[in-house]
Amino acid sequence: MFTGIVEELGEIVAVEHVANAARLTVRGSLVCSDAQHGDSVAVNGVCLTVVGIATNQFTVDVVDETLQRSSLDKIHVGDVVNLERAVAAGQRLGGHIVQGHVDGVGTLVEHVDGGLTRFAIPAGLTRYVVEKGSITVDGVSLTVAAVGAQDFSVALIPTTLEVTTLGRRRPGDRVNIEVDVLAKYVERLASPHLAAPAAQGGTAHEEVR
Repeated sequence: MFTGIVEELGEIVAVEHVANAARLTVRGSLVCSDAQHGDSVAVNGVCLTVVGIATNQFTVDVVDETLQRSSLDKIHVGDVVNLERAVAAGQRLGGHIVQGHVDGVGTLVEHVDGGLTRFAIPAGLTRYVVEKGSITVDGVSLTVAAVGAQDFSVALIPTTLEVTTLGRRRPGDRVNIEVDVLAKYVERLASPHLAAPAAQGGTAHEEVR
């Protein structure tokens, strides 16, 4: 589990394509300071498992499912990425609960007057996004400032722009989106009960009575 608080900017130093997967080597001195084989690291918001460690570098495997669902399918040597180690028990939860399980790829639309940045997202994700709720963009925990039909806006403070890749993003750039996992669980648990009155031919008001 992660919190969406980026610890350092890393750099992709090698990309090896293998059958139905890719192997990435990432430079990141802080992550490598205590990394061990099997540890989880979020790379641009994608939870990946460390399979190799060298001086200031670590290697991860990215399976085809992850490549299809995230922006890592277009990653190149030299790209800068957001890195976060898995949160340890007892640490402060500075952002929000982030799984590192990307729900879809969004696009930076524009930097809006007033300091807001707007992102377009797949239509199926908009129902999980609420004003003042939490969302993760490229592994960065952010608060939703406004919600549209297929987009949302966030306010990015100067520190976030400086210490994450979001300060380098331009309109048209692809970003990894993870919606709040709590919203998905609520929908899953509530959907059978919300559908029950219609299936029985009654109304919600009649069910309550």
